[in-house]
Amino acid sequence: MRTIACRDIAATVAELFQQANWDLPQEVCTALQTALAQETEELPRTVLQTLLENATIAREQRLAMCQDCGLAVVFVELGYECHLDGDLYEAVDAGVREAYAKGYLRKSLLADPLDRSSNTGDNTPAIVHVKLVGGDRVRLHCAPKGGGSENMSALWMLSPSAGREGVIARIVEHVAAAGGKPCPPLVLGVGLGGNFEKAALLAKEALLRPLGQPSPLKEIADLEQEILQRVNATGVGPMGLGGRTTALAVHVERHPCHLASLPLALNVQCHAARHKSAVI
Repeated sequence: MRTIACRDIAATVAELFQQANWDLPQEVCTALQTALAQETEELPRTVLQTLLENATIAREQRLAMCQDCGLAVVFVELGYECHLDGDLYEAVDAGVREAYAKGYLRKSLLADPLDRSSNTGDNTPAIVHVKLVGGDRVRLHCAPKGGGSENMSALWMLSPSAGREGVIARIVEHVAAAGGKPCPPLVLGVGLGGNFEKAALLAKEALLRPLGQPSPLKEIADLEQEILQRVNATGVGPMGLGGRTTALAVHVERHPCHLASLPLALNVQCHAARHKSAVI
């Protein structure tokens, strides 16, 4: 049994949230560069060039790449052989509190959803998901999730008769209707199956996958590719101003479900696909 100090968890969370807010993953920048190379219209090209320039400035100057520094979401993989010397949730919140103060990151969390004046002042409490895994390590995945893209997310309990085509059509129609609101080009996390809450969690977890890495299941990888092609065919384009690239990638996670239902969740991520991970 290995003991892990919660102060180390707090320090790691603090560093990861700062990094996530100013250092866009390289695979995202590469995808934006690919989109730029494929774009022929001047306006979407200008948007993509601006996004790439913004990412460079944020990384070099260690400044938040977006004024919405996100709600703090943390996925924790906790090894069976670990013993924590304190409260995991308190440690995560301590790290978030330090990150948003030290990194000069906007604090956007309300204590009361119906009271717009109830900002908690430190962006806590975080949303924490814990999964027990083998080993004696703790793996932390920190993702600041912006409100604009989150607002365009959706969950449907489809009729099983909707089938594969119904799943694709619902996603494409939703993205087209959202237009520029979620700040495209997007990364789309899709949860397919499970039940009401499992589908939503799968969709969120799908966004943690390295951008564009296909599912290891061929039928799901094919589904991801078809959704991506049809979303990009909508012509919404970067920032909703038209163009070839509405989404950079589609990631689908699947889970068994009840034969009487077809749960489908779509977690929309803007072009600032921010997340960082570390192992303690």
